[in-house]
Amino acid sequence: MRTGIATVCLAGTLREKMQACAVAGFDGIEIFEQDLVTSPLSPEDVRKLAADLGLTLDLYQPFRDFDSVPEDLLAANLRRADAKFRLMSRLGMDTMLLCSNVGTATIDDDELRAAQLSRLADLAGDHGVKVAYEALAWGKYVNDYEHAHRLVELVDHPNLGTCLDSFHILSRDWDTAPIEAFNPEKIFFVQVADAPKLSMDVLSWSRHYRVFPGEGQFELAKFMGHVVRAGYTGPVSLEVFNDVFRQSDVERTAVDAMRSLIWLEEQSAAWLEANPVPAGGVAGPAAGAPARRRYPMELATLPRVAEPAGFNFAEVRATDTAALETLLGQLGFASNGRHRTKNVQLWTMGHARVVINEEPAGAGTTAAPPAISALGFDVDSPVIAAARAQQLKAPAVPRKSQANEEIFQGFAAPDSTEIFLCQGNPDGTAAWTREFGDGLEAPAAGGDGAVIDHVNLAQPWQHFDEAVLFYTSALALEPQPFAEVASPTGLVRSQVMLTQDRGVRLVLNLAPLLQQEAPSGTPGTGQRRTYQEHVAFAVDDLVSTARAARDRGLDFLQIPANYYEDLDARFALEPEFLATLRELNLLYDRDADGEFLHFYTATVGSVFFEMVERRGAYDGYGAPNAPVRHAVQYDHLHQLTRTS
Repeated sequence: MRTGIATVCLAGTLREKMQACAVAGFDGIEIFEQDLVTSPLSPEDVRKLAADLGLTLDLYQPFRDFDSVPEDLLAANLRRADAKFRLMSRLGMDTMLLCSNVGTATIDDDELRAAQLSRLADLAGDHGVKVAYEALAWGKYVNDYEHAHRLVELVDHPNLGTCLDSFHILSRDWDTAPIEAFNPEKIFFVQVADAPKLSMDVLSWSRHYRVFPGEGQFELAKFMGHVVRAGYTGPVSLEVFNDVFRQSDVERTAVDAMRSLIWLEEQSAAWLEANPVPAGGVAGPAAGAPARRRYPMELATLPRVAEPAGFNFAEVRATDTAALETLLGQLGFASNGRHRTKNVQLWTMGHARVVINEEPAGAGTTAAPPAISALGFDVDSPVIAAARAQQLKAPAVPRKSQANEEIFQGFAAPDSTEIFLCQGNPDGTAAWTREFGDGLEAPAAGGDGAVIDHVNLAQPWQHFDEAVLFYTSALALEPQPFAEVASPTGLVRSQVMLTQDRGVRLVLNLAPLLQQEAPSGTPGTGQRRTYQEHVAFAVDDLVSTARAARDRGLDFLQIPANYYEDLDARFALEPEFLATLRELNLLYDRDADGEFLHFYTATVGSVFFEMVERRGAYDGYGAPNAPVRHAVQYDHLHQLTRTS
């Protein structure tokens, strides 16, 4: 599959965008008109730069408001088109995008439109240029891709074809199956974009909220499956208007974009395999053609891997580990000693493992408070899973290992969390734990049923969509519908990613920036803090765990009395049970499937821990309790700030 991207997707100058596209591995680009108009590069310079970078110039776009106009306006449009065709000749480009008219169309007549498009096609032919006609979802008279295709067929000119844009088609919920009956020679270009499902006008939705494939909710694999069956062989190019992407690092965004096309290519191949053409069905430009499994467009696939079986470990990096060690001990974790060659510790409770990494994050780094730095996942084949991640352009993060030590396959997530792929054992143990303490397999600490239930990671606002695609494509986690939770600093958007069996639950939070007030007498307006993250551990008996932790001196997150009054009003709990919850600062939730008990620790650095007990088939995370946690943590943070 030939890959492309429109320069409008990226931040920076035209030169910077082209260089980033080449680094990311794209085959070609679409040049957005404004990017060229504002560039100091001449068309000849752009042409040479593209050749030097190994990029093809696939599409010049957009040409607007051409059809359905009176004759005097048509003459002006043809003169404008002639100038653009000459410009394209200097660029060495042969295809121009023509959008259906939105602003100046006054005559709703398909015969007139066809005649006007024919005159444009004649002019394009004189310059050796093709015109790809696209139905905008908000076009005044033409807003349906099948309508645009009928006009192309009516004109029947070799220099006029259609452009299929997934956003304009899927945002209107048009059926994509008719694409298979299109003459592939008349499909001049294909553009793809994903988007979240939103209730708003289509123009605003398109201009601000498109995302790369895999980061939204459109059925893009199905769309591409129909395009492939039609026999299309040209570029599959990204056209994404997104306010965040156009403010983000250009090279990083280009890599994220390329990853999305690699993922889409694999998903499209899987859709075709899962949806074979029935005998006598449509398979290509003609109905009644025999079923087939090979198409002119070759779709590459990635190494197939099973979803992770569970968390192997969570790692917290800290320079001063005293508070962290105390906190884990109070929760009931046992120290399994230090690694024999690395400056790290291992703490365990049942099959829940926490690694405390005292190594500096990098050369020249200063002391840093505790923060989640790495996650380990149990997978069937770490080597194959790592190969898949590398093909998805995940940067490798190898760790030094000596003889007879476990070699972890690792790569970095968008928020810099290191992801390690581990060979899990059926009994839940991990062979690498023998490298700690006295070199023997360390016995599990108390809490035989304890496991890592879920991990909550904060995501920088500019990398949230990238993170969703990353965990979907590299780790086969399925994104769930996102939720928004109120906090004192604004709404927190939570995106749950999980495996089908719930063995892995990862919660990504797009959190508001927290502002740390400067201590009295300190110059400056304050320092931005990292949003808090946590690891949650599931146990069989939370009440007993909480009592034991209290006896060891654990500093619980203090829950206000108002919460328990509200809890009683909502659930009519037994008085004795409610008193236990209040006594131990436990939170509670219930739904039709079961119950959920949990408590939180105080925060150390940017990390806190949660202990949970799931009763019955409860599958949530205590979302109604999240505003309470946010408020208490916010108040605690400001108390610390005021006393510092």
